[in-house]
This record gives sequence, C-alpha cells and structure tokens, in this order.
Amino acid sequence: GLLRVHQFDKVELVRYETPEHSREALEDLTREAEVILQRLGLAYRVVRLAAGDLGFSSAMTYDLEVWAPGVQKWLEVSSCSVFTDYQARRANLRYRPAPGEKPVFLHTLNGSGLALPRLMVALLETYQEEGGGVSLPEALHSYAGFSRLDP
Repeated sequence: GLLRVHQFDKVELVRYETPEHSREALEDLTREAEVILQRLGLAYRVVRLAAGDLGFSSAMTYDLEVWAPGVQKWLEVSSCSVFTDYQARRANLRYRPAPGEKPVFLHTLNGSGLALPRLMVALLETYQEEGGGVSLPEALHSYAGFSRLDP
C-alpha cells in the first residue's frame, strides 16, 4: 500500500531567483535533497528528465529516486524544477536590478521535500535484518530516540 498511494503529505520548497543564477539554484536545491539521502545511507540516483517528459511550465527537472531492494524498483522521492520566468510572468513577480532600471521577471524554482511513504519503504527494505528487525541509519537515532525496530 505504501508504494501505490496517490496522495500523501509533503513539503514543497519554492525559491525565487535572479535569471542569471536560476540554473545554479536548481543544482543547489537538488543537492540539498541528495544530502539527506546520503545521510540516510540510501542508494539513490538523480534523473534529468528529457524535454518530452517535462511539464509544460518546467524548463528543467531532476527527479531523485531511491532504490527499494524488496521490490527491486527505483522509487521517486523528490522532484526539483526550474520554471525560468513562466510562473513569474503569470504572477507578475519582478524585481528591479538597480535603482532606476527596468523591472525584470524573477525565475521560480520548486522542489518537493522527500516523499515520506516511499522513503519509509526504502529505509525498511534497505536496513531490514535477518529475523525481521530494522536497524535505523545513524542519522535518525537522535530523532527517533532508538536505533532499531524489533518485530
């Protein structure tokens, strides 16, 4: 059931950036999600979507996928996109580069926080031990207050 959910709670990160820094900002946003996956010790990959797979408003998107050993599948847990000025034009989001200069449209970026149900599947399947217990990655010990789940 955790893999097939059609709706789940997640955090959406929105970032406004100047046009000359938006591509770099996309790399930063993606790297921040990667750091969490690295700290959790999960096998993951970053997939740059082909132009035909992009939403109509996105200029570039990266999907982050974790490996779930139990189902032998890559599960998408985050998506980070840059929309250039598409959303800014619709919302009239502009800034003035310097006093007296003509206003310029911002670039917008969006990144989803890691999707918890799929992340849980990857964690449980990656860290399950013989006998059914699950050893938590060290990065979670202080948050959980324990280091393993017993059956």
